[in-house]
Amino acid sequence: GSLKKGRQSFVALYALCFSPPGSSLVAIMASQPDLKTQVSQQGTPVVVRSTNVSIQKGQVTRTKRGQVLGSGFRGCTVWFTGLSCAGKTTISFAVESYLASKGIFCYSLDGDNVRHGLCKDLSFSTEDRQENIRRIGEVAKIFADAGLVCLSSFISPFKVDRQRARELHEENGLPFFEVFIDTPLNICEERDSKGLYKKARAGLIKGFTGIDSHYEAPKSPDLVLKAGDWSVNTCVEVVVEFLRKKGILPYSAVHAVRELFVAPDQLDEAKREAEQLPTLAINKLDLQWVQVLSEGWASPLSGFMRESEYLLTLHHNIKADMVISEDDLAAANGGEESIRGNVPSSVCACGTVNQSIPIVLALGDEDKARLESSKAVVLTYEGKSVAIMRNPEIFPHRKEERMCRQWGAAAPKHPYIKMVLESGDWLMGGDLDVLERIRWNDGLDDFRMTPNELRQEFLRREADAIFAFQLRNPIHNGHAMLMAETKKKLISRGYKRPVLLLHPLGGWTKQDDVPLPTRIQQHKSILEERVLDPDSTVLAIFPSPMMYAGPTEVQWHAKARVACGAQFYIVGRDPAGMPNPETGVDLYDATHGRKVLQMAPGLPQLEIVPFKVAAYNKLHRRMEFYDPARKSEFDFISGTKMRRLAADGEDPPDGFMAPKAWEILKAFYQERARKLAEQQAQK
Repeated sequence: GSLKKGRQSFVALYALCFSPPGSSLVAIMASQPDLKTQVSQQGTPVVVRSTNVSIQKGQVTRTKRGQVLGSGFRGCTVWFTGLSCAGKTTISFAVESYLASKGIFCYSLDGDNVRHGLCKDLSFSTEDRQENIRRIGEVAKIFADAGLVCLSSFISPFKVDRQRARELHEENGLPFFEVFIDTPLNICEERDSKGLYKKARAGLIKGFTGIDSHYEAPKSPDLVLKAGDWSVNTCVEVVVEFLRKKGILPYSAVHAVRELFVAPDQLDEAKREAEQLPTLAINKLDLQWVQVLSEGWASPLSGFMRESEYLLTLHHNIKADMVISEDDLAAANGGEESIRGNVPSSVCACGTVNQSIPIVLALGDEDKARLESSKAVVLTYEGKSVAIMRNPEIFPHRKEERMCRQWGAAAPKHPYIKMVLESGDWLMGGDLDVLERIRWNDGLDDFRMTPNELRQEFLRREADAIFAFQLRNPIHNGHAMLMAETKKKLISRGYKRPVLLLHPLGGWTKQDDVPLPTRIQQHKSILEERVLDPDSTVLAIFPSPMMYAGPTEVQWHAKARVACGAQFYIVGRDPAGMPNPETGVDLYDATHGRKVLQMAPGLPQLEIVPFKVAAYNKLHRRMEFYDPARKSEFDFISGTKMRRLAADGEDPPDGFMAPKAWEILKAFYQERARKLAEQQAQK
């Protein structure tokens, strides 16, 4: 009884604090006979002036909101608190920018911004400060309930106000994280560009937090950021990793690259285990896909696709991204992989990333019967153990469905489709533990940089923008123009050190394509002749096989470059296209790769740079961007014409290709023509 009376007295005092200046408690109660008092679940008193209202329940669930957002329901509030100039707004905006780049819906509520609108009727008195925070707590709750990660940056000096904001969220089943920006007062004063601390110490500003108004530092915050000692980037990394551990963010939002290599200290044990397991021999194409997976190009894939992942990719061009909290990991004896192995990704996914092409491993009836009850299988190439596949799942390989979905065409003589049709009738997916990095020992391994290695190289070059150009053909001056033009545009947008990732495809290609060693030699000569700036260009090999799947494959090429840090992607004309081998008609519209990529799901962090058509200007004797108004000046030098000129030992028009680069190409085609002539003579 005494406790109840005490609470009622406190509520009455609270009502007095929130009333206009000069109001008495008697006057308040007399003028507002319907005034209600409530006590929250945690015991904090709340004054309720609204009467004859009730909560109206909507029909849209949080799960449905997450589906509509496309990234899953991640609603929560991250409440940054600390002194003025501690770094709250800077960190909040930086976290917001990072999350948005990862496709996470979020919004930053800033103290100054809110006082320009919602709270512009409030002063900086103690009572108005409390009302300011009460309103923000309510707004943050609404944003969180809508599925956003709400980033709130307010001094919020009083513990009771922050506690009320927490209770408001917890009572509605929403996560609330108090983050203390622990920056010493002297550093805050040094940072004060507005001179507010100086004015407060001079007595020109009254009630300034930290000077003549007390700041009640959190005793047990969810997270502490030493923003006086740490960089903004470090603070962002700490916040993002914290949210991942709390199950708010998916793995890929924190770790852009998921490598699948066995840790060095576990390698000997893994090799001993492999000696006791059943084996499955794989071919060179399969090994190329193992390399793609192991190096993290297909992050967050943890291995060859299981059926749920395969269907999601085949029918929706996406991969479900898991959100796993520390509690979930602790409950799973085998860690994250055991969760993935036992639960379809669609069940525990709260977001999606782009994954337009299936990465699968085919096997025949005999191997299926031999391995279907195995808990782990060793993949071998030419008798050598390559990787251990754990928790394998075997499911039917419906080849016609795959052909029509992945390529959008029934073209059985298409070179990659032909390999699919000739492969096994079953697919086996599972998590991979790759024993060693894949090496081909062909003199080109130094160019096969992993995503993490490329990220380090970009850091070494102090790149602030990375733009990627994917190609499987030799470079002519029209390509170089496009890359140089992109660099100029990025500089005009304020970037200081844009770096080009020149990234030729290095996996399987069809027989009549220029082989990788020749292409790398030709690309090196382009840099040597400084057609492209070698100081701002990284030449590396992308290990993926080529599937010639048009717009579907273009998405894969773009998504994979995100893993190595690319923010801009140059998409060419008719990318990943080819004619139908039976009719000679192009399988895909030349412009659809660009159009589809600009609409592709799960690629919010990548800006698409449209391809400009370049042609040879006969008057100016150089490659220029094509102008239809002056079409008589231009000559399109097709690939067929280029190959004929090279095979005949002739040179193209001046300005079409760098001389050394052309000599390399000419030597290759002449040698190919010679071998073809010998073969025909033998017949």
